[in-house]
Amino acid sequence: MKNIIFYFSDQQRWDTVNEELTPNLMKLADEGVLFENSFTCQPVCGPARSCLQSGVYPTETGCYTNAIALPRDITPLAEYFNNAGYQTAYIGKWHLGSDKFPGVGVHCESTAIPRDRQGKYQYWRAADCLEFTSHGYDGYIFDESGNKIDFKGYRADRINDFALEYLEKKRDPNKPFFMFVSQLEPHQQNDRNCFEGYKEAIEKYRDYPLPDDLTFLKGNYKEMYPDYISAINRLDYNVGRLVEKLKELGIYDDTIIIYTSDHGCHFKTRNLEYKRSCHESSTHTPLIIKGGGFEGGKRDDRLVSLIDMPPTMLSMAGINIPDYYKGVDLTDNSLERRKCVFMQISESQCGRAVRTDRFKYSVRDIKPSGYLHMNSRVYFEDYLYDLKKDPNEKVNLIKNPKYAHVRQELKYLLIEEMQKAGEEIPVIFPALKIRKK
Repeated sequence: MKNIIFYFSDQQRWDTVNEELTPNLMKLADEGVLFENSFTCQPVCGPARSCLQSGVYPTETGCYTNAIALPRDITPLAEYFNNAGYQTAYIGKWHLGSDKFPGVGVHCESTAIPRDRQGKYQYWRAADCLEFTSHGYDGYIFDESGNKIDFKGYRADRINDFALEYLEKKRDPNKPFFMFVSQLEPHQQNDRNCFEGYKEAIEKYRDYPLPDDLTFLKGNYKEMYPDYISAINRLDYNVGRLVEKLKELGIYDDTIIIYTSDHGCHFKTRNLEYKRSCHESSTHTPLIIKGGGFEGGKRDDRLVSLIDMPPTMLSMAGINIPDYYKGVDLTDNSLERRKCVFMQISESQCGRAVRTDRFKYSVRDIKPSGYLHMNSRVYFEDYLYDLKKDPNEKVNLIKNPKYAHVRQELKYLLIEEMQKAGEEIPVIFPALKIRKK
């Protein structure tokens, strides 16, 4: 039985993995597989995490926005590993412990998460909203009993330290383990409205090239990008520390490592914040898997979704995949290449999208807030991009008559994906106007 480490960054774009910026991740990719077309199934922190812990879409758990607790009537991912004889550990940001409305239920954004809301993980060093209990260089988390643990030093380093401590001192070396490491970096610091990079590296990345999909739009990328990039570089440093510890303990070859992120970042170019849109900058994420059948330094261009991670991890551990899981097992080479990945979008809007090898197609409800509405019976077409001709998504083709047949095909493909996700068949009307960004 292989050990499994799921290493999770927060708000990391797919195009931030390269030899210069992330050499340790590239070493993993050169041993394993780098997935070039990996996408989130929900570009919001909490909902994306709910998919990982439940194996289903946010509309099936009800976790369609942040600050909605993972229902206790589902079987969380860790329980399957527990029942199979694995040790389970969770470290970092949880974001699935609090109830949505003030005055109702439990609110643990800055306090200890009750034991029955910890997703059945045996070992626990976490906070519900790490951005509320810490800043870039100080903060606190909690253990499984609710005891507060203060830390000082760069946050990504300290969260990684807890993972190293588990590997060296807290696990039983005679049993396999599943460890979920959920970093906050490079996510912005909400209460300071900025990114908090690794101070010693920020200047180094002051002139780091900006992605082409940002520079033709207004946003805050010019002032924020050096901090953002330096945080990713420090995450990479910590992945290197983790690998060295595994080698020191003699368990590297027996450990599968998966590295990905919950969503991307568009630096307020597509809406008033950093994600919550259908665009590549918001939904396209890095994914590297080393071990478990993923070897040889390959580059895989299949369309892959974050919701594929739970069945894939269970399969790697030799655990039967529940019938109700919505993702696909990436270890199963007999599966046909999927037509698209499906995304639910909340908070900024109530929207849905599909991404094929060539096209991006999205719809949205006209209701003003996706915070209040989980789904809708009526949507309007919103965006259509030809990614082959327009990879930076500059030209919205949603009302272009030359693409009418494409819109029609993608509309029915979207409806099919919504049905698979347990949603009712909606009515989709043509766009009321063309959104230019």
